[in-house]
Amino acid sequence: MVKIGKRTRAAREAFVGKHDVSVEEAVALVKAGATAKFDETIEIALNLGVDPRHADQMVRGVVGLPNGTGKTVRVAVFARGAKAEEAESAGADIVGAEDLMEIVQGGKIEFDRCIATPDMMPIVGRLGKVLGPRNLMPNPKVGTVTMDVKQAVEDAKGGQVQFKAEKAGVVHAGVGKASFGEAQLVENVRAFISAVAKAKPAGAKGSYMKRICLTSTMGPSVSINVADELS
Repeated sequence: MVKIGKRTRAAREAFVGKHDVSVEEAVALVKAGATAKFDETIEIALNLGVDPRHADQMVRGVVGLPNGTGKTVRVAVFARGAKAEEAESAGADIVGAEDLMEIVQGGKIEFDRCIATPDMMPIVGRLGKVLGPRNLMPNPKVGTVTMDVKQAVEDAKGGQVQFKAEKAGVVHAGVGKASFGEAQLVENVRAFISAVAKAKPAGAKGSYMKRICLTSTMGPSVSINVADELS
């Protein structure tokens, strides 16, 4: 049997009987339970009443968190000429065309967000099997296929979060760090929930947002009252 440490036990005990609480209470509990020796990520997971296998039930979008994510985001941009220079000036970590494609094909993926100008998509398209499963494939719907690479890079670096429903209809993302203030986390959580609510697809039937949970990297999770957040 795995022995549970004192801090972990104390954190779990604090969560006993806590279900469907307000965002404010959830944030307070999760912050208090984030006792690891590193700055834990605060993570949100939403169980949705959708089947992403059907095109009209896919949930996908992007949201700019008001207080950022607290994470350093490495950005790769597929572009040539002036647009490549624009991306570099905006702070992109990796910029290229065929050379970048070869690097990715070789299995070296040292970035968290991938942006491309429209003319680069024939090249990027060859990387679908590599980038797709990692949710890194550029997509015009979330602003990562664009001629305005400067804005796209700045958004990615500034705390913009992409979300996409997985096979089981779950959407999850990091919405900050344990070191954030409670008010900052509450704002970020509500911004994320609102964005997912607005992304409700036409094919969604019945209850759309079924369950919302908040947790930290190493801590217990707590459920948030869905009705309160959608009212």
